[in-house]
Amino acid sequence: MHRLLFAFLFVSCLAAFGRAQSIDYYDYIERYKKIAVREMERAGIPASISLAQALLESNAGKSELAQKAHNHFGIKCHSDWTGKSYLKKDDEYDESGNLKKSCFRRYKKAEDSYIAHSEFLRDPNRANRYGFLFFLNTGDYRRWARGLKLAGYATSGNYDDKLINIIETYELFKLDKLSFDKFKDEININPDETIAGLDIRRINDVKVVFVKDKITAQNISILTGVSMKHLNRYNEALPSPGDTLAENYRVFLQPKRCSYRGKLKWHYVRAGETMQDISQLYGVKLSKLYSRNRIDKVSEPQENERIKLKGWKVHKGERPRIVSERESTTTTPVLLDENEKFMGEDVTPEQPGNTQPSVTTGNDTTTVPAGAIYHTVVKGDTLYGLSKRYGTTVNAIQSLNKLTGTTISIGQVLRVN
Repeated sequence: MHRLLFAFLFVSCLAAFGRAQSIDYYDYIERYKKIAVREMERAGIPASISLAQALLESNAGKSELAQKAHNHFGIKCHSDWTGKSYLKKDDEYDESGNLKKSCFRRYKKAEDSYIAHSEFLRDPNRANRYGFLFFLNTGDYRRWARGLKLAGYATSGNYDDKLINIIETYELFKLDKLSFDKFKDEININPDETIAGLDIRRINDVKVVFVKDKITAQNISILTGVSMKHLNRYNEALPSPGDTLAENYRVFLQPKRCSYRGKLKWHYVRAGETMQDISQLYGVKLSKLYSRNRIDKVSEPQENERIKLKGWKVHKGERPRIVSERESTTTTPVLLDENEKFMGEDVTPEQPGNTQPSVTTGNDTTTVPAGAIYHTVVKGDTLYGLSKRYGTTVNAIQSLNKLTGTTISIGQVLRVN
């Protein structure tokens, strides 16, 4: 009888704990989903993945680091960190084998932690480790989760399964299909005023009309009292005065700023995105974006390149590649041993000995050997050309990638050695 009573109480406690955890998770998701979607649009990391990682690392914002340092991803200081820090015992030991305090970054608010997480994964210095992730579709959260495990993001052997379970339990995958424009309070966009029914807000502290009801630029000029001459000057590529503008098209009523005044420093180029699109998104003058990034005014950046939004000009070596450049890239994922630390640790990735981690997608399991060389297909590439470049044969490349023909696609990642 006592055993049955104990078992009943134990199960009841577990159920209560599960309900409490679910409430915490739903509250956290509601609070931070907009930031996650914004970072997905800016940096290309699925919102579902960012949120799942934050939920897991911060225990839905209830961990010590999240509460006291606004650090939701466990990011450690590293040698180049100049901001505030928070010391906490984690997994580092001194020479005597005693657990010592580790240095973690302290942020002013949780949003800064999300931005830092994106910058960590997109850091060009870590491209050999995480770069291959950004060739994955943002809607493919399963591959992203398994890719993070493959890259050695965390030491847990089932880290990918934990992320996938959170995403599917709380249906976070739905966020991957959203646009940030679906949310009323967007990046640094604040409701301003209403003039004759126009939706006027502020981007980068500049007044802007969000187009509704199929109006024209001429209508906006008449309703706001801003001349067409000035509207054309402020918007750089404004359609003809009588053309109907697309829903949510942004028409600036004041000059854009020379740089972005928000926290973001970089924007990562999405497929089909132009410099004009980026200028409209952040309220930064198009000419300043071109000059700051050392790009010719008739050129467009390639997908996945990063555009600097504020500060001094980029160094010549940092200039983003433009669409007309055919420079190929090779991506070799560096695999970490399970004993190495997760993303916050200052580690130098090394190729494992005989360990060959595998990643499973659907019914296929692919083992990625240490030292494998990968090539990202660009315009003009052929299997024959790649075979000559890498000193191999067409048949060998077909065999390594299980290709049945000679057709390859731009953006496709092929193992060539």
